[in-house]
Amino acid sequence: METTYDGGGISSIFAIFGIGYFIFMLALSVFSIIVYWKVFEKAGQPGWAIFVPIYSFIVYLRIIGKPWTWVFLIFTPAVIVGAFIVWINGSMAMARSFGKDTMFGLGLMFLAPVFYAIIAFDKTIQYVGPNGIPTEDLDSQIGSIGKPAL
Repeated sequence: METTYDGGGISSIFAIFGIGYFIFMLALSVFSIIVYWKVFEKAGQPGWAIFVPIYSFIVYLRIIGKPWTWVFLIFTPAVIVGAFIVWINGSMAMARSFGKDTMFGLGLMFLAPVFYAIIAFDKTIQYVGPNGIPTEDLDSQIGSIGKPAL
């Protein structure tokens, strides 16, 4: 008498977990696309830029006020170090760009989906400028002509 093991029960359990994981990751991806689209638009950049890989990083650098040459930090031989620098400095600069403090920057580092969603959907949070430095428009520059600088 030969005993065979079907394994059908355990396979179906793994299949259910696999489908559940796939659905969860798909929902998280769609949520992230919506959040980053809204953050880019809130900063005055095109939302569709999130779909173009290197261009989206250049737009991100523009939002946080860093030079476009930072793109090379993620392509250096020491990618881990470059990515770490961009991760830390970029999170802090993003927080400052939306008028937030260092603690919010730490939130962006460690709980990115939650804190980027706060930036995206909170109506009271407005884009201040690259790295928190307000940008002057042409009207304010023209209006300051002839006025003494204090």
